Amino acid sequence: MDSATLGQLDLQLLHALHLDGRAPFSRIAEVLGVSDRTAARRFARLRATGTARVTAVVDGRGAGHAEWLVRLRVPPPDAAGLARELARRSDTAWVTVLSSGTEIAFIVRAPAGRAAPLAGLARHPRILGVEAYRLLRHLMEHRWLGRTSALTGEQVCALRPPPGGAATPIALNDLDRRLLPVLAADGRAAYPRLAGHVGWSESAVRRRLEELRRSGTLRFDVEVDPVLLGFPAQCLIWLTVTPSRLADTARALAADPEAAFVGAVTGPHNLLAIAVCRDEDALYTYLSDRIGSLDGVERVETAPITSYVKRVAPPI
Repeated sequence: MDSATLGQLDLQLLHALHLDGRAPFSRIAEVLGVSDRTAARRFARLRATGTARVTAVVDGRGAGHAEWLVRLRVPPPDAAGLARELARRSDTAWVTVLSSGTEIAFIVRAPAGRAAPLAGLARHPRILGVEAYRLLRHLMEHRWLGRTSALTGEQVCALRPPPGGAATPIALNDLDRRLLPVLAADGRAAYPRLAGHVGWSESAVRRRLEELRRSGTLRFDVEVDPVLLGFPAQCLIWLTVTPSRLADTARALAADPEAAFVGAVTGPHNLLAIAVCRDEDALYTYLSDRIGSLDGVERVETAPITSYVKRVAPPI
């Protein structure tokens, strides 16, 4: 599916699902002024073509794991195959091929307080170098604005779920760990399917999901390639920032419409950002005029994203 096939209704539907990934199509359809069947059919088409899907994302604090950002240097002919191998692992997320296949970057999860599971990678005959940095904190609370700009303010208010209490992640239990892989693959999986998978009643599954969401332990996101939205220039940006300016710089970047992610990391750089732009000229302007003007930025390293092999959800 190319960008020309994403009509206004598709964009509105994706924005609605960003607000609440499990919102009933009846509620979405009412706000968008279409029939339930039309809304459901449009999303089914988007999912069937691989354009978009809803996935469950777990807060690492509740799951008891730490996130590591890993960079691999690889021979370009091997990049695609290695990236697919990494994507099939259950402990990885956000597997990307960078710089025309000379690098792979991905996030791997490990139990909190333990080292990242990298021994196998270091011995891999096709990997030329391995670097790992601890992802200390996600510093951007909202989604990339390019994915959430199709609805009016009134429509957003009608679709946004009611605010919960203070978001304090809770510990996952064994039944949660059986439930979450199903939701990672299909965040809109029906309650009967979820109940059958874990051996709970539908009402118990519904209550547990509500509890996990209210606590901030679980959220739902929509995976969609920015290229399909008309933003083909995507880039990882590693920044070295004066420590006293780190928080201010992160807040400034997180407010930019180009920013898709901002996080604090260990290593030679202390801040990581992902920029999404209309084209290379816009990316250049963002790097030179915007990031170049930020007080406290001492060094910048960039790597264009060639392709995403895995974001959060497991590969189909």
